[in-house]
Amino acid sequence: MAKTPAPFRPLNISVLTVSDTRSIAEDTSGDALIELLTKAGHKLNERTLVKDDVYQMRAVVSNWIADSETHVILITGGTGFYSRDSTPEAMTPLFDKTIEGFGELFRQISYTEIGTSTIQSRAIAGLANQTLVFCLPGSTGACKTAWNGILEEQLNASHRPCNFVSMLIGPYAENQHGA
Repeated sequence: MAKTPAPFRPLNISVLTVSDTRSIAEDTSGDALIELLTKAGHKLNERTLVKDDVYQMRAVVSNWIADSETHVILITGGTGFYSRDSTPEAMTPLFDKTIEGFGELFRQISYTEIGTSTIQSRAIAGLANQTLVFCLPGSTGACKTAWNGILEEQLNASHRPCNFVSMLIGPYAENQHGA
């Protein structure tokens, strides 16, 4: 007998844009992520923008991962190879576990869209204090690719054979988050 899919569970998702050149008013990538996550039924928890500075990023994300109401953090920007791109370096020390498959799958999907240029993506993800953190490129197209190709399903409790939701708000997570 087939297992009945779990019902959809809305998640509280915070969006951080990392940019030395944009303001919130010009943040089309953050706007796209917010539109996609709310359309999927999730709740925008917080949104902010910081300069590409390791310590500013860590400060914002550390506060969010310490907040038991934050389930997921989407970071856009700072994942390239320019000298100021430092999102992976800022986030990796905060991870309890790295989600290796995220960056691999993101690059595989984006190869069909941008070809070999995908090799310059340093998209990464991890779990920190029972909070998922996904670091995406700063382009609006890349954010849509990540959401539509990976995140929408993995942040949906009804997706089978597995998803991340039970780790965030399931019975195990309710006893562990914020502990």
